[in-house]
Amino acid sequence: MRKIISLFFGVFFILQFSYAQEKITDPNEWDFGKVKQGIVLKHDFLLKNQAAHVLKIESINTSCGCTVSQADKKSLAPQETTLISASFNTKGYTGEVKQFIYVNTDDADLSVIRFVIKANVVKEG
Repeated sequence: MRKIISLFFGVFFILQFSYAQEKITDPNEWDFGKVKQGIVLKHDFLLKNQAAHVLKIESINTSCGCTVSQADKKSLAPQETTLISASFNTKGYTGEVKQFIYVNTDDADLSVIRFVIKANVVKEG
């Protein structure tokens, strides 16, 4: 009987650990879920300078003209943060969509920081 109880608790804890691992999300990704076609989706990502030196944002590019992004600050002291705002116009899109934001920095070790926005775009009606 003890073996069965031990086995039960062992399996329970393994399943709980596996479930917890699946729930961990990437802070550089945002999923809007199911949205109506034709709306503009907006999200702000937080970018923190983890380096021991000043980090300069040289430019921000997106994977499509339907997505626009900008940073509140272009220069970050160590441990300083800024918001990277992203707007995605869903007009003309249907189904699962992924758009990318590329923050180009002066840091040789982290020259490009990628953010991702996702949505499942559905037509009205």
